[in-house]
Amino acid sequence: MFDTVLVANRGEIALRVIRTLRRLGVRSVAVYSDADAGARHVRAADAAVRLPGGYLDAEGVVAAAKATGALAVHPGYGFLAENTAFARRCQQEGLVFVGPPPEAVEAMGDKIRAKETVAAAGVPVVPGGAEPADDLAEAARRVGFPVLVKPSAGGGGKGMLVARSPEELPEAVESARRTAQAAFGDATLLIERYVADPRHIEIQVLADAHGNVVHLGERECSLQRRHQKIIEEAPSPLVDDAMRSRMGADAVRAARAVGYVGAGTVEFIVSGDQPGHPAFFIEMNTRLQVEHPVTEMVTGLDLVELQLRVAAGERLPLTQDDVRMDGHAVEARVYAEDPSRDFLPTGGRVLSLAEPEGEPGVRVDSGIQEGTVVGSDYDPMLSKVIAWGPDRGTALRRLDAALRATTVLGVTTNIAFLRALLADPGVVAGDLGTGLIERRLGALLDGAYGPGGLPADVVSAAALILQDRLAGTAGDDPWDVPDGWRLGEPAWTTWPLSARDETAEVRVRGLPRRAASVAVDGATPASARLAGGPDALTGRGDALVTLDGLTSRFACAVSGGTVWLGRDGRTWAVTPHEPGDRGDRAGAGRAGDGVVRSPMPGTVLLVKVVVGERVTEGQPLLIVEAMKMEHTVTAPSDGLVAELPVRAGQPVDMDAVLAVVHDEAGESPAEPAPEGGTGAATVTGGS
Repeated sequence: MFDTVLVANRGEIALRVIRTLRRLGVRSVAVYSDADAGARHVRAADAAVRLPGGYLDAEGVVAAAKATGALAVHPGYGFLAENTAFARRCQQEGLVFVGPPPEAVEAMGDKIRAKETVAAAGVPVVPGGAEPADDLAEAARRVGFPVLVKPSAGGGGKGMLVARSPEELPEAVESARRTAQAAFGDATLLIERYVADPRHIEIQVLADAHGNVVHLGERECSLQRRHQKIIEEAPSPLVDDAMRSRMGADAVRAARAVGYVGAGTVEFIVSGDQPGHPAFFIEMNTRLQVEHPVTEMVTGLDLVELQLRVAAGERLPLTQDDVRMDGHAVEARVYAEDPSRDFLPTGGRVLSLAEPEGEPGVRVDSGIQEGTVVGSDYDPMLSKVIAWGPDRGTALRRLDAALRATTVLGVTTNIAFLRALLADPGVVAGDLGTGLIERRLGALLDGAYGPGGLPADVVSAAALILQDRLAGTAGDDPWDVPDGWRLGEPAWTTWPLSARDETAEVRVRGLPRRAASVAVDGATPASARLAGGPDALTGRGDALVTLDGLTSRFACAVSGGTVWLGRDGRTWAVTPHEPGDRGDRAGAGRAGDGVVRSPMPGTVLLVKVVVGERVTEGQPLLIVEAMKMEHTVTAPSDGLVAELPVRAGQPVDMDAVLAVVHDEAGESPAEPAPEGGTGAATVTGGS
């Protein structure tokens, strides 16, 4: 075993690898970019080296390994894990690359070559065509629409688009090619027959340098949005022993076909409604997978340790007959994204964080901490919550409880959506498919966020916290205390509040920590009291809000005038605004507004219009890219492009103004709505 290993990654996977290294008594070396100087993985490692060029600086990683005496480099997943040039560079410098041989990475990293290789070994593949041998339009006609357009060098669902007709194909090809070049440095594309709503099932394989190859059973990854997984489980509720044996044998053949060494995953799409459930090879990921913890929890094996031992030249310590699957495990990926806005990436600073600890059967792989800044430079995944149980039902219930105990304030996440998804009848029954989320999206969003309107206790809590902070700024003069005092009865302080494109008017009378009344949207006033709340120094804490004798507990944080509240996995960012400002932030201009805003923090990838150009409603204006995902921003109405304050390559914040479109008459649009967050309140009555 190596005495020092450099971990060439960040976040939760870097911490995951460091954890195993520490257990094995191996010294760990972390690397970091300037943005990650205070990150958790930096503090967890035995040593850390700054990379001036960031995590993709292969030469910087090699130099760091040499300078710290590392004998091996573990790339985690993503970044350098599937970079053949980096693997060869490590070999040249006498460093062990903890992964498969570069030739195997190369063979399986090219999806076109991979399909040809495994098909020759007898593994079933999806019909399709690929560049440069095939014209994509001709290949699409040959296999029949709908088709799936994919980057040849891709992974993680990036750049994968469905074209349902010949008319949709050119735009899908253009977008996929652009994403492929940006994400993978290779614009080559392939086309496959689109299998509607298949099951996505993958087989974990392990191979050593002595010719031994085993599989560790399957994981089901059918619950996806935008072709990216969000919930995975092992074993699959679809797979029986015979099917597991058949798919496992195909996966082992695929690994042997390229001389594979190390841990890898062979992915299949499987028909859930055809006799025998035929499975077709789609790709092999030549690295550790994000979802590897579910396999570890049902097999009792440490995949990182096995990777290290194989890389050190040892034989696999187990045969196929030794592999046993015990119980069931389910993993949920916590993303910085907003499901209610088409899963667009979000950003911000983590103001407050709570993650489950010590719960039976629960594991959390997390890379964030309070103060972490979530931007558009890296993947939006923040953490993984994994639960094991003796059966699938227990694992699902434990995972839901763990998500309920997870709170991230300051960044919008998908936690509430994950809980709604776990409660979906189809998911509970194991009737899964890659199209389930799309089919059930409306019901899932209702389950996550409610059918509409802001909960009265949430906006009451926000108003009481804001009123309490306002009271805290009063001086010694009793006339400065904003309790609404006047002769006769106290006056009301009105707080117009907004969250998730919903608004409410909350009136508060009295001092929140003594005796107050609250009325929401004109309802009958309720007696109210606030206990706890955000700390004066840190701006975060727990708040107890009592309304007519019923107490609710919230995690809370205040930043820039916005009150963040969290409860049972749900969060609200409640912002006070001036009367008349409805707080609309839909990511594009409204028809009567003309101001077009960025739907997410990211980079302007392409500007498709010029100032003075006449556009029609729905016409693409710009393309914004974040975390390798493109979003087309369209014109809110017919008119003339009056302003284009951004250019291609420019970073933008969420809600940044991207364009202004005048109406057909050429009149100036209405003034952009205020950004909010000023803590403004309207006080009616004297004090």
